[in-house]
Amino acid sequence: MNSGGAASQHRRQSRRPCFPYLSLILSFAVLVATVNGGEFTDSSSIISRFQQYLKINTAHPEPNYHKAADFIVSAANSLSLESQILEFAKGKPLVLLKWAGSDPTLPSVLLNSHTDVVPAEQEKWAHAPFDAHLDPSSGHIYARGSQDMKCVGLQYLEAIGKLQISGYRPIRTVYLSFVPDEEIGGHDGAEKFADSEVFKKMNVGIVLDEGLPSPTDNYRLFYAEKCPWWLVIKATGAPGHGAKLYDNTAMENLLKSIESVRRFRAAQFDLVKSGLKAEGEVISVNMVFLKAGTPSPTGFVMNLQPSEALAGFDIRVPPTADSASLERRIAEEWAPASRNMTFELGQFKQKVSVFDEFGKPILTSSDSSNPWWKLLEKAIRDANGKPGKPEIFPASTDARYFRERGLPAIGFSPMSNTPILLHDHNEFLNKDEYLKGIDIYESVIKAYASYADHQKDEASRDEL
Repeated sequence: MNSGGAASQHRRQSRRPCFPYLSLILSFAVLVATVNGGEFTDSSSIISRFQQYLKINTAHPEPNYHKAADFIVSAANSLSLESQILEFAKGKPLVLLKWAGSDPTLPSVLLNSHTDVVPAEQEKWAHAPFDAHLDPSSGHIYARGSQDMKCVGLQYLEAIGKLQISGYRPIRTVYLSFVPDEEIGGHDGAEKFADSEVFKKMNVGIVLDEGLPSPTDNYRLFYAEKCPWWLVIKATGAPGHGAKLYDNTAMENLLKSIESVRRFRAAQFDLVKSGLKAEGEVISVNMVFLKAGTPSPTGFVMNLQPSEALAGFDIRVPPTADSASLERRIAEEWAPASRNMTFELGQFKQKVSVFDEFGKPILTSSDSSNPWWKLLEKAIRDANGKPGKPEIFPASTDARYFRERGLPAIGFSPMSNTPILLHDHNEFLNKDEYLKGIDIYESVIKAYASYADHQKDEASRDEL
């Protein structure tokens, strides 16, 4: 699918009015911080900008994408970055920024982040999820998106601001993409972007995308991720009196399937609990909804067995798994036709392949064949950080759309000594950890944008 034509209909140079944010970011390069002996001292301005970004409610189902886009473009203009807004789907702006390198023949670096966040149950938060409350005693900033992943998007910009003030100029061109809809699959965001003519002309050589916080002092690095298979199983049977016992009722057959799924899930989870495999290396299965029963004005009819019942499962498959075997298990054990079981609509609601367009498992090399991995590890160490061992991301991110096209993509969010609170109540990121992450990205962006070995660049693409 090529979305270049659709994008051109909505593409425009960003000149949206940004007056609410001009007072906040009159000059990003100046307000980022003042330089004193090569170190930044104005951390309060940096934290204030982070809070402003977090306060923009981009939660589904009605994310305020345009407000977020205005904020990002204001920052980009102050850094003299080229900016444009692409709309591959109406009302869903994708902000693309460019920091031009001195050698445009070299493949570029893409720093990707998403602007949308998941909904929050406000009554279950200690602080309102879009107030970006800074606790003065702990230094924690409580907000939806503080970990997932508004921190990363703004850290990119802050790091570039620091590099510019230091006088650094990139050799490779650096792009920053702020995409919509990642939390609902990325189909109108990163997927269409990766398929577009705009993306092809960018000549991307490496993509950085989101990772996960680390409860330890190691930073987590991800070379692959699980692919989502969203499955709905439907059981049918004759309706009957609630007191009657007979075989092959819809509910009985669905319960057998649920029990079969539960046993498989327990066996996979046991591998994680025993330490034999990491969470990203097993197939995860979680039941996410159960729909059955005959509604009544007071609830459900109690003396009537329903004629159909449905269950939904979120399955995540690592690229190292035997996907063909899993498909057979679903057809033969979890939803066999002999028990009046079917898949809803006869197929998976969503099934993402574990193979790229070249028939290879969707993963990025994490050994010496991939110079980008080694550059990242060294850059983290140079900034006094500790890189962890390569992992498979236990969920899904937009990075898969770039890996599907044969590009190396690494998941990385510089959050150490931080509990994993993505999609949880009271999501927070400590202000000191946020500031430290900017220093990490400054080192990483400089290492990537300075890498000038074209031969190794092309060789790593062939390997990947």
